[in-house]
Amino acid sequence: MQGVTDIMDLGEIHFPKSKKIYDGRCIHNHTRKGNIMKKEFNQVYQFKITLMGVKPPVWRRIQVPETYTFWDLHVAIQDAMGWSDSHLHQFDVINSSTGMEVEIGIPEKEFGWAREILPGWKQKISNYFSMENRLADYVYDFGDDWEHKIQLEKILPREKNINYPVCIKGKKACPPEDCGGIWGYEEFLDAIKDPEHEEHKEMLEWIGGEFDPEYFDAEEIVFDDPDKRRKIAFG
Repeated sequence: MQGVTDIMDLGEIHFPKSKKIYDGRCIHNHTRKGNIMKKEFNQVYQFKITLMGVKPPVWRRIQVPETYTFWDLHVAIQDAMGWSDSHLHQFDVINSSTGMEVEIGIPEKEFGWAREILPGWKQKISNYFSMENRLADYVYDFGDDWEHKIQLEKILPREKNINYPVCIKGKKACPPEDCGGIWGYEEFLDAIKDPEHEEHKEMLEWIGGEFDPEYFDAEEIVFDDPDKRRKIAFG
C-alpha cells in the first residue's frame, strides 16, 4: 500500500478555515446561529449530494436559497460533506438555454491556464437548475478526484423560522482529505481496521487516533458565510 502521506497532491489551494475532525465528524469553530444569507428569497432548492465510488454511499441532503451562486453552493457542499475546502473544484452542468455543458468553478486565468471556466460567484444556480434540468457533476480536489453527483430534488417555499442553508439528512462520514481518492480511502480503511496491517499505526497517527466511517450527524453541520470564505481565499 502506498502511504497516504506519499500521495502527490495535484490540485491544492489553501483556504484558511478553523476546523477540527473527530471520529469522522467535522466540527467548525463558527456559531450556528445567525442567518448567513442577506439577500431576500422566497424559495429554496433541495439538493442531494452523493460521493461517487464509495459503497455504501456517502451522501448529504441540503436546502439552499434560490439566490445562491455556484460558489455559494460549493461552500455549502464543502461544509455539509465535511471537506476542508483546501483544493480546487469544478461543476459540470448543462446550460438549458443552449443544451451545452459548461464548466463552473475558479477561472483558470487565476492560475495561468487557458481553459475557460466560468467564475462560480457570477453564475446563479437558478439560471441552470430546474425540475427539467436537475443534475450536475461536482469534482473536488483534482489530485484525489472526488466526484459527486448533484441532484436537485425539490424547489420548496422558504420556511421563515429556518436559517438557510441547512443540512437535513445524510449518511456516513466524509473521507479524510488527501487520502488518495477512492482507492486510497479503501486502503486507509483496511489499515485502520486491522491491527496487524503494516500501516495500521501510521494511519491512526495520521488521522489523529480514530476515525469512524459510519458516523454522521446533520445536527453538527455548521455553514460558513460564502462571501467571507471567498474574501479569505482571494482577498
